[in-house]
Amino acid sequence: MAEDKSKRGSAGLYAKEGQTNNGFVQNEDILETDLDPSSPAGGPQHNTVDVLGPGEPDVKDVRPYAGMPKEVLFQFSGQARYRIPRQVLFWLTVASVLVLIAATVAIIAISPKCLDWWQAGPMYQIYTRSFKDSNKDGNGDLKGIQDKLDYITTLNIKTVWITSFYKSSLKDFRHGVEDFREIDPIFGTMKDFENLVAAIHDKGLKLIIDFIPNHTSDKHAWFQWSRNRTGKYTDYYIWHDCNYENGITIPPNNWLSVYGNSSWHFDEVRKQCYFHQFTKEQPDLNFRNPDVQEEIKEIIQFWLSKGVDGFSFDALQFLLEAKHLRDEVQVNKTQIPDTVTHYSQLHHDFTTTQVGMHDIVRSFRQTMNQYSREPGRYRFMGTEAHGESITKTMVYYGLPFIQEADFPFNNYLSKLDKPSGNSVFEVITSWMENMPEGKWPNWMTGGPDNVRLTSRLGEKYVNIMNMLVFTLPGTPITYYGEEIGMRNILTANLNETYDVGTLFSKSPMQWDNSSNAGFSEGSHTWLPTSSDYHTVNVDVQKTQPRSALKLYQELSLLHANELLLSRGWFCYLRSDNHSIMYTRELDGINRVFLMVLNFGESSLLNLKEMISNIPTRVRIRLSTNSAYSGREVDTHAVTLASGEGLILEYNTRNLLHSQTAFKDRCFVSNRACYSRVLNILYSLC
Repeated sequence: MAEDKSKRGSAGLYAKEGQTNNGFVQNEDILETDLDPSSPAGGPQHNTVDVLGPGEPDVKDVRPYAGMPKEVLFQFSGQARYRIPRQVLFWLTVASVLVLIAATVAIIAISPKCLDWWQAGPMYQIYTRSFKDSNKDGNGDLKGIQDKLDYITTLNIKTVWITSFYKSSLKDFRHGVEDFREIDPIFGTMKDFENLVAAIHDKGLKLIIDFIPNHTSDKHAWFQWSRNRTGKYTDYYIWHDCNYENGITIPPNNWLSVYGNSSWHFDEVRKQCYFHQFTKEQPDLNFRNPDVQEEIKEIIQFWLSKGVDGFSFDALQFLLEAKHLRDEVQVNKTQIPDTVTHYSQLHHDFTTTQVGMHDIVRSFRQTMNQYSREPGRYRFMGTEAHGESITKTMVYYGLPFIQEADFPFNNYLSKLDKPSGNSVFEVITSWMENMPEGKWPNWMTGGPDNVRLTSRLGEKYVNIMNMLVFTLPGTPITYYGEEIGMRNILTANLNETYDVGTLFSKSPMQWDNSSNAGFSEGSHTWLPTSSDYHTVNVDVQKTQPRSALKLYQELSLLHANELLLSRGWFCYLRSDNHSIMYTRELDGINRVFLMVLNFGESSLLNLKEMISNIPTRVRIRLSTNSAYSGREVDTHAVTLASGEGLILEYNTRNLLHSQTAFKDRCFVSNRACYSRVLNILYSLC
């Protein structure tokens, strides 16, 4: 009986004149003292109302309390005042989740593709041997690059591009590779390279490297095995019978080397001629041999596994030659055949851009895609096709559903030798008009094989050319030293038998006005430093508010922070022999950047006549003359000195790309619009 009372007591409620339990224990000590020690069941000393009696439970006058048994809980949970709010909350939760999922899907669906790392900021090309010497031997090296990464980050660079560093002879500046898997001792060790990769990634940067798969050095093990007809290596190179009498080779045809004279050379060991598009020390690989293609694939995989973020593939147009050996057609058909010795004297229809060449390039892309599956680790592929027409260059972008290069490197600005608005305009529009829809452009003003910008155009055009590449759509690419206006050296101290002219643009980087321009602490350098290094160097310019380096840093920062420059439309307004004008604008942003660049004599421009809705006064966001930055200018009369450039900023809702008159004069790679309310980009404009 006592046990039954205990069970019933646990389900009881205090009577109205006693304590009421509202779900909280008010004072446990009081409850304990209220117990009558003489009670056999230890029950409370007050009356209770039996809730779970033998009849129907009565809960009308009962309130929920802590510790209710499930039988009582079920009685309350079924009541409308508890059931309905619970159901309302459940369905509100379901609806909220569905709305959140729908909003997420919608945002993803309408969002444009994010810019990848190779699109988001400038690339900085380093000629390894000339950047920084860390061991006093007069040659730049990998450790030297690592030592200067802090400087590179001050330029707001996103990608470091270093030239060939593979083990090789000095011929053609390290392009005759003896071993694609080894670092040349001049540049350091594999450990140095691995440390450099880690340091670059620690800085939030990416690394791309040069790779020329077309040929090797004649000292490469493959060539030694091939000339001895060893196993599968027998046909790793292009061999053919030829006549060799009294020290004179009679080649199979009239094909010429890029450096002149026959592209066939007789090998005393194999007693055949091998083919070389460049020097005789650089025999061409036979890419019609599947084993060769597999070897190159494994080399690509080797460097990708080392952490490299991409490649610049060079000389790809030379990968295949015609299977037949017919003579190439002379440019001047009346010229005596025996006197045709210069590369430019033939039409190279059988030795460049052959059918199947782009299939090989696509196979490179497929190999790199295997390493691009991890988020944030996309592997970039660029191609260099020097001397190709604009039409052939564009083919390297690939087809709509078959990808090749992310972009072929655009070196057309690097070839300009006479500054004018019309010539610059022609380079820009030829690329933009021929580029396949949705592809990404790029712009470079210099490179290892081109005359430096200062020597080519003049010192006063350094700033305006840097302003040009940072305000055009696409990726700006800077050759080391262009940010401070380095010029070609006048003499070189190397005795080479081929294009020595390209040495002059490879002089040591000018860091300060100390000995050897701060490039090396050694007693000599592999090339002499430029004579102007006392005034044209990083140390001097970083303290000068109007230096080329300061403007470069301001331009790169503006490029990084402005959607107008990274995602906006490009609309060109006009060009003449003196100046070029274009705008950058984006739907949803009621601001426009107007670039006015003067490559000719001093000019007076009336912008009001060219752009009807431009305000009378506009702000100078940046100028090649930093004293003008931040000022306002009257658009009726804008005066520009020779070599001066302005980035003007003004507000307008009437964007040019939406006007019929500019329909064919505006370009955008990946169209996007900006929502000021949500602060997002979307593609359904």
